Amino acid sequence: MAALDWVVLGVYIAAMIGMSFYLSRGQESTDDYYVGGRNLPWWAVGISTMATQTSANSFIGIPAYVALKEGGGLTWLQYELAVPLAMVFVMVFLIPLFRSLKLISVYEYLELRFDRPTRLIMSAVFLFSRGLATGIGVYASAVVLSVCLTIPIWACILIIGIVTVIYDTLGGMAAVVYSDVVQMVILLGGLLLCIGLAISEVGGVSAALAAHSPERLVGIDPSLGLSDDSKAPFWGFLVGGFALYVSYYGVDQSQAQRELSAPTTADTKWSLVFNGLARFPLTVLYVVMGLAVGAVYYADEALQAAVPSDQLDYLIPVYVLTKLPVGVRGVLFAALLAAAMSSLDSALNSLSAATMRDFIEPRFKDVDPEARGRQMLRWSKITTVLWGAAMTGFAFFVGGISDTVVEGINKLGAFFYGPILAAFLTGILDKRARGPAMIGGLVAGVLCNVVLWQLFTDTFWMWWNVSGLVAAVAITSVGSRFMDPPDPAQLEGTTLTLAGVVARERPWLKMYGMLGLYFVAIVTIAAYSQEILTLVG
Repeated sequence: MAALDWVVLGVYIAAMIGMSFYLSRGQESTDDYYVGGRNLPWWAVGISTMATQTSANSFIGIPAYVALKEGGGLTWLQYELAVPLAMVFVMVFLIPLFRSLKLISVYEYLELRFDRPTRLIMSAVFLFSRGLATGIGVYASAVVLSVCLTIPIWACILIIGIVTVIYDTLGGMAAVVYSDVVQMVILLGGLLLCIGLAISEVGGVSAALAAHSPERLVGIDPSLGLSDDSKAPFWGFLVGGFALYVSYYGVDQSQAQRELSAPTTADTKWSLVFNGLARFPLTVLYVVMGLAVGAVYYADEALQAAVPSDQLDYLIPVYVLTKLPVGVRGVLFAALLAAAMSSLDSALNSLSAATMRDFIEPRFKDVDPEARGRQMLRWSKITTVLWGAAMTGFAFFVGGISDTVVEGINKLGAFFYGPILAAFLTGILDKRARGPAMIGGLVAGVLCNVVLWQLFTDTFWMWWNVSGLVAAVAITSVGSRFMDPPDPAQLEGTTLTLAGVVARERPWLKMYGMLGLYFVAIVTIAAYSQEILTLVG
């Protein structure tokens, strides 16, 4: 790292903190702090939502998968197949209902529809799983940054944690959203710069493609992924991915909270339309960077020697460190730091919001309203700092387990996403569903996935999102029929009818149709990726 590179990084960090200090002015309530006063523009919310998907691990992991990892290649494109369809489902069945209830924590819905124990249990599951995953993610990002910055891992953990905690605590959701917008711009700049320099070095697009074996340029694996031991099955990604993305965008606090920050339901929907359309092109850029930098790797023995055979994710960091000029490196390192912080900031804010709304605020319900608002805002910032300290501290202790846990972090999420989605879907669509039965469904869904994991090892992990969902819905539905029906007051405003949904969504039908056609386009591009790349080259 040269002095100029450190200057670029320093300017970036100072700008993030300065912007959050500016955005902190005028905060008067938890609504201001956690949902930006419900007045954040849809385009910023949309970009921020997508930025959260783009962690430092994505920046370095996807290219390494495409270029180097066994069984890798363009099959990564299949991760995006179900996104447009999932966006339609979330816009039709979830967001309008949550917006009408003016929620901050989506788990508030579960108390309105079921009971308080149900809300607290589901919120606790979120806090545990998201806190664990985020702490591990901080460590994984720090490992990558330590290679780039040539400083110890502990220093990188502190940089990521402290900077993010400062600007997140000061600015709340507004700081999260607008910092994510800046970070996405830097990330895109870094991606394009890296692609351009790598392609230029190997002599053009054709030369970059020729460096890879033909099987890496195949985008679709038509397998089911149920008993064929496929590592990237089309149907597993399509069906399992649909359940995953509906759960993640619709009922995961880290995403749903941001979607509740736009001024209107229509604005929230436009932010989701943006994600439905923009995620695939971003993934294509990652894939192209993998092909371009991978071509440099295969042509350069020094680069091959510098990337450990058991740490293939070092491909991009080592390439940036050894191949790019001073100053330019600083921009790419800023892009990596931006990716690391964009994932941490949203998790941090959502963990704080769920803790406050679900566990702390109810204890202050008898306090004078004016004093209560100030107290809750102060406690919200304290809670953010505490969660930030906890996740940063946890990152120091996961080094010994990170290699296995980071690789399996998506699998960890797949244990819970289906059952959690089932809790909301049964509440919204089944008027007989009861809270105790739903808790039983949650347990059954997770246990079902554990059985698949232990005994049916040929089943692709994306299917766990579906198996957990189906098992949880079945147990909830059957168990509820053995209980008294819920109080009619609990159903008012918390359930949907098909006729009402059709009438409400009529103005959006053309947009939903467009997203459906976009899904067809993504499948077509993935299926003919090799031919398309050959024509481009």
